Amino acid sequence: MSESTPNPGPSKESAKPKESKSKAAEGSSDKASTGFETMLGKLVVDQGLITDEELQQCNTELLATRSEGEAGSLEDVLVKHQFATQRQLDRLRKEFDAAKSQSKIPGYKIIKKLGAGAMATVILAQQKSLDRLVAIKILPSRFSEDQNYVERFYKEGRAAAKLNHPNIVHAYEVGQAGDNHYFVMEYVEGNTVYDRIVEEKRLGEDEAIDIMLQSALALQHAHDCGFVHRDIKPKNLMLTTNGVVKVADLGLARHADDTDLAKAEAGRAYGTPFYISPEQIRGAINITGQADLYGLGATCYHMVTGRVPFTGKTPSEVMKGHLRKPLTLPDEFNTSLSAGFCRVIEKMLEKDCPDRYQCAADLVEDLRLVQQGEQPHFAKDDLDLSSLAVRIDTPEADIPQANNPPRRDSDSLMSNSMFVPMIISIVINVILLIVLVALNA
Repeated sequence: MSESTPNPGPSKESAKPKESKSKAAEGSSDKASTGFETMLGKLVVDQGLITDEELQQCNTELLATRSEGEAGSLEDVLVKHQFATQRQLDRLRKEFDAAKSQSKIPGYKIIKKLGAGAMATVILAQQKSLDRLVAIKILPSRFSEDQNYVERFYKEGRAAAKLNHPNIVHAYEVGQAGDNHYFVMEYVEGNTVYDRIVEEKRLGEDEAIDIMLQSALALQHAHDCGFVHRDIKPKNLMLTTNGVVKVADLGLARHADDTDLAKAEAGRAYGTPFYISPEQIRGAINITGQADLYGLGATCYHMVTGRVPFTGKTPSEVMKGHLRKPLTLPDEFNTSLSAGFCRVIEKMLEKDCPDRYQCAADLVEDLRLVQQGEQPHFAKDDLDLSSLAVRIDTPEADIPQANNPPRRDSDSLMSNSMFVPMIISIVINVILLIVLVALNA
């Protein structure tokens, strides 16, 4: 019967939805004007929310809906078919708007976001004037009004600009565009040492020495220029596709002559708990390049053992390990490591600065010796065999004692080889004495 009923035309009640749809269409137009609606299809596919085929189905349905004069948007279709939740779409819109605001940096064409952390977002861009790819670090808007964060951000750029070394990420420019503070730097195509550890679990000695040597050379240059990095860790060592190491992130770098900053930071620990040096934990004023060598040692330990030197349930517990706990020797976790390389790692991780490498140049020398299959010069063995040339009648209290007991089988074998002939000689002399006494009787 409803089919035979003549259509009286739209009533006032039926006109209301039309008005609502008109407003919805207007709202959809506003969304489209931001560019988000235009890019939404690509965004949801890139995020893995839907496939290309499902996106095509959604677009076909959307076109059919609009051809009938009804309002609609891709967002509505995605939610309707449960391809995405409204919360997911809102998050995508927020990220898109943030990226769009960051894209307004004069002279650069934004390509894509490379990553984001608590302190910065890094994007890939093309520098128009020189037609080259660069990485741009952008300070989050929530920190832009905090002068301390802004000053530290610019300090990183200024510090990096004063360093010119093939194993350090080059700085090109710092500036401000609108509300965005940005730092333009060399784009390193590759991954980080941390990514390599995750991928391989632990690295072989040859690869680790190569990474260490390049990093040490970079630190030698930075220290010679008066800068201490203060945050050496696997994530701050970039690896190009050709295996070149690039030390990155000078956000905590401090110049040795900056006594005002040193005093202002006294008593506070700056660094990453798993790799921080004992003197940084104590908040010492005079932080030298030896702190970076400790961080590099902790990084190397992680590379070759697959674990950090000290662990704990809290950052405080981890840092207490750096201060007080004895180090589990790296060759206990990786028996394939050479004794010389282990001694280099152990010397880098000495808790007291006088016992550690005094400068990066000394570390470079030892690494090159180990790389050539020779013994390190500065990381000597704990047991000096020359001190064991002791007479039998020397009182035990007068025998020189090593600072630490011998810790490797090879050391024990070498020392035993000296005592065995001595014991045999004593036994033979005693037997001869007994025979002579018996004959005289």
